[in-house]
Amino acid sequence: AKAFLEPRNILSSRFARASPRSLRLLAAALAVFLTALQARTAGALQIQQAFASPSRTNNFLVDAVSRRVYLAAVNSLYQLNATLAREVETRTGPVLDNPLCHAPQLPQATCEHQKTLTDNHNKLLTLDRAQGVLLACGSVFQGFCELRAMDDASRLAVRFPQDGATVFPSMLNIAANHENASTVGLVFRSHGGAARLLVAATYTGMGSEYFPKNHSKEDLRFENTPEIAIRSLDIADIGRLFTYDINPSEDNVFKIKQEVKQKNKLSFVRAFVHKSYSYIAINNDANAGVKESQPNSILARICLDTDAPRRSAESRKLTESYIQMGLQCGSSGNIYSRLLSIYPADISSGGAAGAEPHLFGVFAQAGGRAAVCAFRVLEVEERLQPHDILFISLQEEQLNCGAAHLQHPLALRRPLRARPIYEAPGLSSIAVDNVHNRTVMFLGTSRGRLRKLSLLANLSMANQWSLKLASNEPVHHIMTFDPSDHNYLYLMTTHHVTVQVSACGQYSSCSECVSAGDAHCGWCTLERRCSVQKNCSSGTLGRSWISTGDGVQQCPSMTITPSEISRSDVGILINGSVPDLQGLQVECDYGVGITTNATVHLDYSTTQIQTCPLLPLHMYPTIPFGTDHVTVPMAIRVNGVSVVSGNFTIYECERTGQIHFKTACTSCLSTAWHCYWDPRLNLCVSSKESTPHTVSQACSVLILTQILSHTQTVPQACSVLMRSCARVAACVSPVHPQMALPDPDWVKAVLQTSGRASKDRCVMCVCVCVCVCAVEVYSCSAGDSDCSQCWGRQTQGHMCVWCDNSCQQRDQCHAITTRCPDLSSSKVEPLSGPLTGGTLLTVQGRNLGHSATQLNVSIGHVPCSVLPQYYTVSVRLVCETGASWEQTSDHVTVRVAGNAVGVSKDIFSFVVRARLLEFTPQQGPLAGGTRLTIHGQFLDAGSTVNVKINRTQNCTIFMLSSDVIECVMPPAEAAAAENVSVCVVYDDRPCLSASPSFTFTYEKNPTISHIRPNKSFLRSKCWCVCVIFQSVRSFIQMSFPQICSCVSSTLIVCQSPATNQSQQATAHFYLNEVLYRGEDASPSGRGPDEDEEPHADAFHFDYVEDPQFYTANKEKLIKHHPGEPLILIINKGPSELDLTLQEYSVTIGSDLCDITFHNEQLFHCTINRSLSASTGELPVTVRVGHFQKVIAMVQMGGGSELAIIVSIVVCCVLLLLCTVALVVYCTKSRRAERDWQKTLLQMEEMESQIRDEIRKGFAELQTDMTDLTKELSRTQGIPFLEYKQFVTRTFFPKMCSDYERRLVQPMYENDPLGPRALSETHPLLQDWQSSNSVRPNLEEGITLFSTLLNNKHFLVTFVHALEQQKDFAVRDRCNLASLLTIALHGKLEYYTSIMKELLVDLIDASASKNPKLMLRRTESVVEKMLTNWMSICMYSYLKETVGEPFFLLLCAIKQQINKGSIDAITGKARYTLNEEWLLRENIEAKPQNINVSFQGFGMDSVSVRVMNTDTICQVKDKILEAFYKNLPFSQWPREEDVDLEWFPEGRSSRILQDLDNTSVMEDGRKKLNTVFHYQIPDGASLAMSMKDKRENTLGRVKDLDTEKYVHLVLPHDELTESRKSHRHSHRKKVLPEIYLTRLLSTKGTLQKFLDDLFQAILSIPPEKPPLAIKYFFDFLEEQADKRGITDPDTLHIWKTNSLPLRFWVNILKNPQFVFDIDKTDHMDACLSVIAQAFIDACSLSDLQLGKDSPTNKLLYAKEIPEYKKRVQCYYKQIQEMAPLSEQEMNAHLAEESRRYRNEFNTNLAVMEVYKYAKRYRNQVVSALDSSPTARRTQLQHKFEQVIALVEDNIYECSSEA
Repeated sequence: AKAFLEPRNILSSRFARASPRSLRLLAAALAVFLTALQARTAGALQIQQAFASPSRTNNFLVDAVSRRVYLAAVNSLYQLNATLAREVETRTGPVLDNPLCHAPQLPQATCEHQKTLTDNHNKLLTLDRAQGVLLACGSVFQGFCELRAMDDASRLAVRFPQDGATVFPSMLNIAANHENASTVGLVFRSHGGAARLLVAATYTGMGSEYFPKNHSKEDLRFENTPEIAIRSLDIADIGRLFTYDINPSEDNVFKIKQEVKQKNKLSFVRAFVHKSYSYIAINNDANAGVKESQPNSILARICLDTDAPRRSAESRKLTESYIQMGLQCGSSGNIYSRLLSIYPADISSGGAAGAEPHLFGVFAQAGGRAAVCAFRVLEVEERLQPHDILFISLQEEQLNCGAAHLQHPLALRRPLRARPIYEAPGLSSIAVDNVHNRTVMFLGTSRGRLRKLSLLANLSMANQWSLKLASNEPVHHIMTFDPSDHNYLYLMTTHHVTVQVSACGQYSSCSECVSAGDAHCGWCTLERRCSVQKNCSSGTLGRSWISTGDGVQQCPSMTITPSEISRSDVGILINGSVPDLQGLQVECDYGVGITTNATVHLDYSTTQIQTCPLLPLHMYPTIPFGTDHVTVPMAIRVNGVSVVSGNFTIYECERTGQIHFKTACTSCLSTAWHCYWDPRLNLCVSSKESTPHTVSQACSVLILTQILSHTQTVPQACSVLMRSCARVAACVSPVHPQMALPDPDWVKAVLQTSGRASKDRCVMCVCVCVCVCAVEVYSCSAGDSDCSQCWGRQTQGHMCVWCDNSCQQRDQCHAITTRCPDLSSSKVEPLSGPLTGGTLLTVQGRNLGHSATQLNVSIGHVPCSVLPQYYTVSVRLVCETGASWEQTSDHVTVRVAGNAVGVSKDIFSFVVRARLLEFTPQQGPLAGGTRLTIHGQFLDAGSTVNVKINRTQNCTIFMLSSDVIECVMPPAEAAAAENVSVCVVYDDRPCLSASPSFTFTYEKNPTISHIRPNKSFLRSKCWCVCVIFQSVRSFIQMSFPQICSCVSSTLIVCQSPATNQSQQATAHFYLNEVLYRGEDASPSGRGPDEDEEPHADAFHFDYVEDPQFYTANKEKLIKHHPGEPLILIINKGPSELDLTLQEYSVTIGSDLCDITFHNEQLFHCTINRSLSASTGELPVTVRVGHFQKVIAMVQMGGGSELAIIVSIVVCCVLLLLCTVALVVYCTKSRRAERDWQKTLLQMEEMESQIRDEIRKGFAELQTDMTDLTKELSRTQGIPFLEYKQFVTRTFFPKMCSDYERRLVQPMYENDPLGPRALSETHPLLQDWQSSNSVRPNLEEGITLFSTLLNNKHFLVTFVHALEQQKDFAVRDRCNLASLLTIALHGKLEYYTSIMKELLVDLIDASASKNPKLMLRRTESVVEKMLTNWMSICMYSYLKETVGEPFFLLLCAIKQQINKGSIDAITGKARYTLNEEWLLRENIEAKPQNINVSFQGFGMDSVSVRVMNTDTICQVKDKILEAFYKNLPFSQWPREEDVDLEWFPEGRSSRILQDLDNTSVMEDGRKKLNTVFHYQIPDGASLAMSMKDKRENTLGRVKDLDTEKYVHLVLPHDELTESRKSHRHSHRKKVLPEIYLTRLLSTKGTLQKFLDDLFQAILSIPPEKPPLAIKYFFDFLEEQADKRGITDPDTLHIWKTNSLPLRFWVNILKNPQFVFDIDKTDHMDACLSVIAQAFIDACSLSDLQLGKDSPTNKLLYAKEIPEYKKRVQCYYKQIQEMAPLSEQEMNAHLAEESRRYRNEFNTNLAVMEVYKYAKRYRNQVVSALDSSPTARRTQLQHKFEQVIALVEDNIYECSSEA
């Protein structure tokens, strides 16, 4: 297998076939690197070659023809040959680029953004061999693509675009322009043969996380670029290259609408072709992290039109064939939701004929876990059929690439699901191959490992190998095989590309090679080595290469017939799978350097018989002394290679007799060789032909058949039996030396004994004959025998008879009993058998005959054949039952010789054949031990029952009955660790299976991760919890031993035993009584996963000392009076166990008390009820787990008699006093009783309300802000005001406020999307023209006055002169400063110089007094000028950086306020940040949805969420917001200009109003109508329309008289409560401070948005630092240095007063200056609190806050210190910036002036300034006169000239500013 590792190295795979010269060159180039790599092998994987790239790699591809490898890295492109040697290298970057600029190849494009050196990341690399071009697309120049030459990647094949050609951005923006954005693509041919490029790229435009932040919202990159497009790639038509409008009538694009892009963030994984379709694997990242249990992976299908031309000439758009479906890997809450890698492959699985296409994918979930799932392509195609697509009427051809097409892109709702076939952490890539009908899967990991898995037919794992790559870097998600040789796999890591190949050479034998399970490896028979089939030179011959699927039994083996020889030739039988040997040189090698030619005699396909001539005996090794044989090795050589080997033996029978000379005959005939005995010559010979005599096959035997014990010296008779004696001459004895033998086969001799024998000795007869015989000695009376046993001994030659109920010698019996008693049977088994017979029936009893031939056994009418080999005389017989025609039951009848008859007590039954019904469980661990239970019928019907696993292994039976078999499963075999069959064998008949057959699945052994707790008390049984990674279906037992119980698939619970001392014990676990061994290798040879943590086979368990408990004072006796509450304080000594509250219990007697913990060493035991016993002593028992201890005794009742007497006296005195007091009390209690009851009731009600409110407040405090974030709509754009509107609102806030008031009916314009209000403009934005009555010299005067204003000395004198006038108010000063800013806006650098000079004067004036007070307020012209200058310079930063978080905060505030009730009159709300605007009532409000349509609005009805406490005006506001949310607020209609009509079901419609004739009165006021008042249900339909004419009967709701109208609460309720009459006493009031928790709830919800805003304000973006701030802060520091001001606090205050308090606070309080929104009074109150927090953050003084401090300051008191640190850091960062020169600042200001040129009516602004000059004419003239510079430049004269030109004419002001 050739494999790549990713970015820096590319490896080649030609180790086996590369020429020696190329290998030497490669070794010279990468000697050190490759030496390390080639040394790393693991199982079936081996690193072959590598290529190192200095930069991170991106993509690679392999040319199938030239076998070149093209590797694209960052800024580089490499062209490598087949051995990964570098042919060409070219640089592709870095280049000058900016993601906001068009590609420079666009001639007409210009860019105002600065370009920087940018790395070029390759996004797409593909090949078009037909045109000879290599397509390489990079991330620079908006995803520009180049066409390079295939033979030389450094040369451009086509220059595009051509000079002078028309080029559009869509032809250049092809790939994604960001390094982290995805791009996939492929090249195909249309039916006309034209080249096409299908490309899919992630959207990186405006609104995506890839778009540059803090820049203009102009989107030059993806303004019109689609996500998926089919583009032209025909280089012959270069003018249309990369265009996707291939057909003139439409575009081949798939583009997601801008408004839904946030819901469809597509990340593309891979594109591939199957049949005429292109499939694109996609992830939708919009839902990532929201619902991990939901799949986010998508498979999209597109028609490519690669077939013949369609029947119709109608063209098809890409979207008209697009259809997608989800891919789901996993189920039941364990879903792997993100697709990482996908690979199409044709594999053989599931019994399908031939290879079937599949899609294999690696899916991941949060936490790094990953899984592999396989999807059948046939299922994908079936899911895309019309019957699976709901609600749409489609034809078959519409879903295929036919003439018809879809109307729109389709998406299937139900995903295609698959179960994981392999799970492991960190998987990143996949490649799959079908090798010899075996599926092989390669998996790359994120930790730099490559795994190779061999899969079974059901896609379960059979074997696994793993290789650790040198780089430990993630493997790229694309891996590919060598197109010409799938034994090599290319893969890529972050900086390497390597090649992997199967390591078959490590196996030295055929059995090792085939049993390894590596589908790539096989045994090359004729070369005697393990290799891939391609490297086996004889692999083309039949049976010359043995694969893993063939099995070990196909390995060649040799059988020599005969295996032992003494002469002649030898025949060689070769068993196994060997090739056809005909025509090959076949030799027999005897291992002594001599070979003979073998002859092939027969050919039996896989078995061939070879004959080899036997070598002469002198050429073999000599037979060693003392032995009779020698072993000779032998091998069959084919073409000089030893194919198979064996041994044979050469023997000599003569040596056998010589070696064993005392037992020559016996040894000769019993040897393993083929030897014969010559009795005449007493010689052992090799064959019958080697002697002229007749050979014998038996030796003579002499048997002494009778010997008696006697105590007297009398002659005794001995019976001697002589057999197989060919000739007997004489038998010699001490008494009769000579005795004739009448019969050679039967000799009876009377042997005389001499001497006196002891009573315990036997008389031994010694017979000396020619032949040596053995003697048997027996006794008839020995043993416990019966009649049949006695007579049965005659068959053994014993002379025994039955006499007088005993067995005696025949000669000693006078009354022989020939008829034995009747037989008796005591036991019969089995008791049932099948009708077909064949059951071995065993009968045990007495007198069951003395010969099997005498017996006749039957069961009713069915015979039972006696088996002689199992017969035991008299006591046991075994017979085989015959077949029965029917089910019957009967006794067993035994007849002996036709006379004696015996009938069994047990009944044997013939039943139908056993039937298997079901078995459980159906799966178990590989280690075996699973207790299998088989249910069925007649399961015990047979003599022998065996449960077979895969027909080879036995399941050990431990319980057998007629309906249940229970057995223990064996461990899985190495070759069958998958699904195995289960069947039952009865009486050695064929294995009985169920229908369908039983299949047991071996699963991976459970893995124990850890146990907890790992400590226990000494004398306690502590619970031990074990967490297990995989399913626990087995019975688990600890080695203590203790029984464990299964809680879930990942949890078992065991009990630890007690012990006597502290120690560390070891806990072992048994799975079904099989010892758990942790990570032992599985039967398939798989070891532990390198990526997973190893698990132990034993766990340490510590025993610690028992805990100590005692009462507070360690007293042992506690007195307690019955009926009183009992509280015990119990102290606990130090303990090493982490115990929970639930593990403790304390009982007093039999009563359980409540436990309250105060800390780890102290808890309270409380009993508030009466104890079960009222007298005696009760033990106090503390229990922890199974540990218990009595720590004290509670004594009930008692006390001394004296205490009783004293108590009686005291009681009498108290009784007298009580009597007196009772009289007094009764007189007053009657009077106060009612008041008290009423007060008590009110207190209870108040307490209940306070409790409910506190609970609600606590719940609101815990509400996460994500609820708000989910509801916050981001679909609309941010309604920024244009620059000119921002300036006018900031400069003239009072005037703009007047314009915003709509005191008159606004004008509306008609629009297709609904009526819109016409916005009004500011006078300074209108063109200024003089009226007809104005004389021409007016313009001349204004121009001259403008020239004077551009004179620095005049302007400074003019400002100072006006500021010295007492009647020149602050408002006039601010107005003059703003008018001057407008007038000088075109020359901001001049304006800045004026401002600086005036500031110097201000600093001089402040330095002599208190410098810290400078710029605190806006009381002078220059302070307002500074404010305006900051507004101008910070506008871009405000809009690009701060605008978005600020707008989100505003939306969040509004959304949060609208979540609760809002009083329409007082403006108070449930949710707010301002205490003064808090609704201090518990108003029950429920949200509900209504469906509203707007007459004349260009959209369907929308669903609007309202509260049932909302007034009609509030409902109208929410409806208008829903319809006009995408428009600026200035274009919205007002609620008083629209009508809202409700259409209730079954009733006529009605107009909804705040006040009508249905309004109710409450507390003397008319209550406004609400949704609840009208009883509008949830989901009601309403319609809104514009009023024809405004009705002025009712003004705005907030302007209503609070004395006449009320909504939710009365105004100033807390002040007027005391003056209320009794009729208002029914209103429930609570402490108003209770509701302050709502402020915290609102604050917590808005905290994230506020933090984001402050972070944006107090941060410095590196791409666009605030130059104006740096310039001005440096100016302040310079002025402080000049004046010797060294106090850092003073400088900090100057900076704070000039920027945060002068600009940011103004913006925070007035968002209407920046956005076109509606700032309500309530929002203004909330912004005031936020602004106050910002002010406190910028302050240097520490806030001293207490409980009496305002809530506006207390609310953010905890966050203020952190904000202060941010402010200090921000000032420090500004100070550390590079200084800004005057030239740089002037250039920046000039650019700002140029950007907003002609935005304002400067003439009108000059005219307004002139009005102040006219008003203070004398003072200005006087000031000019007193200035020498003014006199020298005649400024007074010029000023007088202006007055003359303007004042001597009639002026009519056309506009008031």
